[in-house]
Amino acid sequence: MSDSPPGPSRPPASSLGDSIVADWDGSGDELPPPEWGRPRGPRRAATVWLFAVLISAMAAANAWLAGGMEHEAFLAWATVFTAISFQALPFLVFGVALSAALTAFVPASFYRRFIPRNPMAAVPVAGLSGAVLPGCECASVPIAGGLIKRGIAPAAALTFLLAAPAINPVVLVATAVAFPGRPEVWVARLLASLGAAVVVGWIWARLGKTDWLRPPRNSHAPDATKAEVFRDSMVHDLIHAGGFLVVGAIAAATLNVAVPREWVNGVGDLPVVGVLVLAVLAILLSICSEADAFVAASLNAFSPTAQLAFMVVGPMVDLKLIALQAGTFGWGFVRRFVPLTLAAALVFTFLIGGLLL
Repeated sequence: MSDSPPGPSRPPASSLGDSIVADWDGSGDELPPPEWGRPRGPRRAATVWLFAVLISAMAAANAWLAGGMEHEAFLAWATVFTAISFQALPFLVFGVALSAALTAFVPASFYRRFIPRNPMAAVPVAGLSGAVLPGCECASVPIAGGLIKRGIAPAAALTFLLAAPAINPVVLVATAVAFPGRPEVWVARLLASLGAAVVVGWIWARLGKTDWLRPPRNSHAPDATKAEVFRDSMVHDLIHAGGFLVVGAIAAATLNVAVPREWVNGVGDLPVVGVLVLAVLAILLSICSEADAFVAASLNAFSPTAQLAFMVVGPMVDLKLIALQAGTFGWGFVRRFVPLTLAAALVFTFLIGGLLL
């Protein structure tokens, strides 16, 4: 017989969320570790130097090809690129600032007060909370890890991870601005993204296993101040999200100018193929969710449902998000979570796009 003192009985862990949080006592309401999903100092410096080299190369090319840059095709490319970048930049900066503030100044206990302990009930609550607590996908992974660490059921935390970057107010306003006079587009994005996030959360709550998800480790420096966390989050997310925005704008401008129009029209005229093509493009480009609506709006050779797929899939499944998830929760988690998320995103894209667009 055990000599341990008697204590309150605890029901056996029957789900992934229960098994991870079974021994959680409510203490340690700390900030998510600032290191989660963020590169170390040398890598950040390398990113800055890479952009410096790129800018220098562009300046040299400008001096060398000054005459060639007056060509009609290049002027059209520059117009599309500039329009996408400058329209999206204010939303990008505002979204990154909000995300950094949430990471630095909002304690995990704030979320815990509103999210039920039961995973099945917590999933839709967590999904809806993404509509009022904005954050880009760069911050959603460490925030979700912090919520799991502090006792939130993993299914609910993962639902928030998927919903917050896709349906927060900054993203929805940016979508409305990118598609003026078409409110059905941002409504479709809201419904498709929220539906996919909630369904993924429910499936994970029902079928997820403990060994599929590596619990995040609390490894942040104990003397880190909230101001330092805010500054580091802001600098990191702005550099990386800005870089992805530039890459996305370049790709969209190139697609609009360099690719023969008949090729694009040929793909765009095929409803299912067009949706799949833009879904793959969203995964590869890894554009920040505060900016992807402007890129999607520029891809007007594709159907509205295909444009919706670009905006629904991107914030849930892209290359940078997969890397962040693997670093936080492990590759075993990614192998199961990413295909499930992609399938749900595509199903809801076809469903909501067919009904509203």
